[in-house]
Amino acid sequence: MAAKTLVLGASTAHHRYSNFATHLLLKKGHEILLVGKSSGVVEGHQIQKEWPLNEDIDTVTVYLAPHNQVNYYNDILESKTRRLIFNPGTENAELELLALEKGIEVEEACTLVLLNTNQY
Repeated sequence: MAAKTLVLGASTAHHRYSNFATHLLLKKGHEILLVGKSSGVVEGHQIQKEWPLNEDIDTVTVYLAPHNQVNYYNDILESKTRRLIFNPGTENAELELLALEKGIEVEEACTLVLLNTNQY
């Protein structure tokens, strides 16, 4: 099973950047998991309200404001993810420090830009 990208703050709303990222990740051939405040389906992938257990997560790309990230701290830190991407507007110094202490690579970057410039 290949390591996956988890889109935290996934949305079915077509105007949301998390939705753009979901589509582009799939177009570029990445396996994804979707977690959001509301359930739904994007390109055949179910948005879960709860963190998926027993999944091999390479990257968590964050599309939630910092105050909405708190409930996911333990999930992120215990998931053994390799990388955590804070997209613009989601930067969180507290979670960044906790992630770095756990050995998780942290980037403040735009997933869409990384994908479109082949830096993902």
